[in-house]
Amino acid sequence: MCLGCRTCFDRGEEFCPLKDELLSIREKLNEADGIVLASPVYVEDVNGIMKNWIDRMAFNCHRPAFADKTAVVVSTSGIGASNHALKTMKTALMTWGFYVNNQQKFSTGALMKREQIYGRYNHKIKTIAINLFNAIKNKKVLKPSFYSLVMFKVQQNYWQKKSNERYTIDYIYWNEKGWLSPECTYYSIIKTNWLKVKMARLFGEIIATFFI
Repeated sequence: MCLGCRTCFDRGEEFCPLKDELLSIREKLNEADGIVLASPVYVEDVNGIMKNWIDRMAFNCHRPAFADKTAVVVSTSGIGASNHALKTMKTALMTWGFYVNNQQKFSTGALMKREQIYGRYNHKIKTIAINLFNAIKNKKVLKPSFYSLVMFKVQQNYWQKKSNERYTIDYIYWNEKGWLSPECTYYSIIKTNWLKVKMARLFGEIIATFFI
């Protein structure tokens, strides 16, 4: 379990006192073009393993590293669950820089067998997979959502005002990436509507003014 010690924030994730497979999982994410993030729904949210993994990856909230990656989020539940578990996973991924192409929830029954799941959802599963591959092939990451553009502006505004922290690992990361430049509008070069970008940055500026 995450200790909440902030070592990954303040010194870097490689200094995490928990020496397990977290960094190797992070490397697999770095190597992948896209991922599928999935969790069963326990008490209207992701299960403990998924939540702990999200918590352990929290350093990516400070130092987003996945702006060129595409993701799909999936949840399963015994009955028709709410979208809360999907939101938990999607919000984390988008904060880390991912482009979330799709989200789906499946009602699988408490003890539904694998064969029954495929029988009921095979077409839907194939469609999700095809859409994911097409999103990667067509580089949909170049057209981030309005939310992602706003969040980038909020984070950018925060670090632009933290010049007194220029020796921290987070500030150095943002500065070396070139994200602190006023001309920078996103983590990577994008191809999206200029008006959408302008409105997102204005909205992000307003949010930053009141909350930073």
